[in-house]
Amino acid sequence: MSREHPLIPPHGGYRKLRSFQSAQQVYDATVVFCNRFIDKRSRTNDQMVQAARSGVQNIAEGSMASATSRKTELKLTGVARASLEELLLDYEDFLRQKGLRLWPKDAPEAVAVRRRYRVDASDRSDPYKIATAPAEVAANTLICLVNQASFLLGRQLQRLEETFLTQGGFTERLYRQRQQIKKGA
Repeated sequence: MSREHPLIPPHGGYRKLRSFQSAQQVYDATVVFCNRFIDKRSRTNDQMVQAARSGVQNIAEGSMASATSRKTELKLTGVARASLEELLLDYEDFLRQKGLRLWPKDAPEAVAVRRRYRVDASDRSDPYKIATAPAEVAANTLICLVNQASFLLGRQLQRLEETFLTQGGFTERLYRQRQQIKKGA
């Protein structure tokens, strides 16, 4: 087996992905938001926290599965993005049901959040002030962050699709390796 084309390629490394770091920020901030604004006994609280968690966990699981299944990696990355879409709808529902304003994409506040956006998984100090912001600001800030994480996952999915189409998956690598061994025998 060639070192240049290993049967099981490097995999994992999800902690370095901006999409993972961004989704992790969304998860941490969602827990804070739900603890402040959503009744802990409600199904909505559990659903929002689980959707945010699913975004993070599926990125990690997909990254680890990539060693033997690019198809699984694609699927789980898509599930992560779908979970964040579910969470986005929950934040929009919260604003609508409370009679609060949903910031348009080009609103000065939304632009300010995007300008301030940073992915630093080591900084757990609430960089967006979700723990102290009014409900409208906290929900809209999280909408901006969810949209950023979803955007990053969309780009990641495009790269994964391209890699799958050009390099194939584990079964194809296995077949090529076996053919090389047969030719050498």
